[in-house]
Amino acid sequence: MEKKIHKFSKAFLPCGIFSIVVILFGIVGFVTRGVNLGLDFQPGLIEEVRIAPVAAELSYNGTAKVTVDAYKSGFDLVVSGTGVENETKAYSYAEYPTVSDLVNAISVPGVSAVLRGDGAAASSEIFLNSAVSTVLSKNPLYLYAGAENVGVEDVRKALSSLEGVAVKNIGSDDNATFQVRMIATEDESGQNLQNSVTETLGEAFGAEKIVTVKTDFIGSNFSKTLARKSIILMIATLALIWIYAAVRFHWDFALGAIIALLHDVLIMFTFIIWTRMEFTTTVLAAVLTIVGYSINDTVVILDRVRSNLRLKKVDSFAELLDTSLSDTLSRSIITTVTTLFAVVALYMFTTGSIKDFSLALIVGLVSGCYSSLFISSAFISLFRRGWKQEYGIHHSLKNDVGVLNVNDGVVV
Repeated sequence: MEKKIHKFSKAFLPCGIFSIVVILFGIVGFVTRGVNLGLDFQPGLIEEVRIAPVAAELSYNGTAKVTVDAYKSGFDLVVSGTGVENETKAYSYAEYPTVSDLVNAISVPGVSAVLRGDGAAASSEIFLNSAVSTVLSKNPLYLYAGAENVGVEDVRKALSSLEGVAVKNIGSDDNATFQVRMIATEDESGQNLQNSVTETLGEAFGAEKIVTVKTDFIGSNFSKTLARKSIILMIATLALIWIYAAVRFHWDFALGAIIALLHDVLIMFTFIIWTRMEFTTTVLAAVLTIVGYSINDTVVILDRVRSNLRLKKVDSFAELLDTSLSDTLSRSIITTVTTLFAVVALYMFTTGSIKDFSLALIVGLVSGCYSSLFISSAFISLFRRGWKQEYGIHHSLKNDVGVLNVNDGVVV
């Protein structure tokens, strides 16, 4: 049965216009809104904070060194120093299921444990402030559990007096965690920024309720170097792909492939700009992944075009492209869909930067399949709009069955 030939060439112009409109929409977004650069690409602070009630407090009055070593299933009190017996007291949350049980079980000489909050709260919910030393002293070390009834808008309002601050909620309602991002000037240190955020939140919600979960700070020199190297990496990647495609196929094939890759990158950036996705090194990795994935799909199509140049007799190059795209259509769709299964699963069951990575991949995979079929082929068709197929000398070979025509070569 003869394979059905789809008229892809009829969609080249509408698809080209559609892509130009979307890319222009992205350029407008870039001019008016800019890219939501992550901390990797601009100097500043990213701090994850929780606003939680104090469940209990620990203090120590003695000559030894007592350190709290917390982990998911419990915590240890490590006693060390000269003149004392070095030992580790382990307190498992499974053995002491409530905060009250845990506080009552602590029996290290010199260590005082005082219940401050709801004693019936689950001990497994206990967490510490990462910005505070875990070495016990006369000053109390707070143990936290649960979360205050504070929303992301409350945190934004509390930090509204600080410049260049963005806040988003990255936790659940029962485990509310707020990511605070603050842009730094060249002479500001990470500690100063962190102190500003902590003190401002403390004035609004109470100083002892502010818990720092994680803090990252990137200096201006590092962020500028990383941004410059990322641009160089992208340009070098496209240049190498251009050289490979030009050597393997033809200059106009190579140009069509590069235009399709640039199209995919610009479509991804349009999505990133308008959804305000944070552009980090993880998202950059997704963009580079799509560049490699898309060129693989395009090369398969171009290879079929080159093969059909020698095998098919056609009246126009657009007809040759229709035939070649029809030959590779099922392969392109099946490859993209099966890859999407894994990426969609990654998006649904992950959080944070991996979720952004998978979402960018989803957009890039769809754009890559679309550009390989319509954008790359449309530009190649445009470059060869005056193309004519020429045939060489034919010979007739006669045998008992009939006459067989052999084409000595096709000039393309």
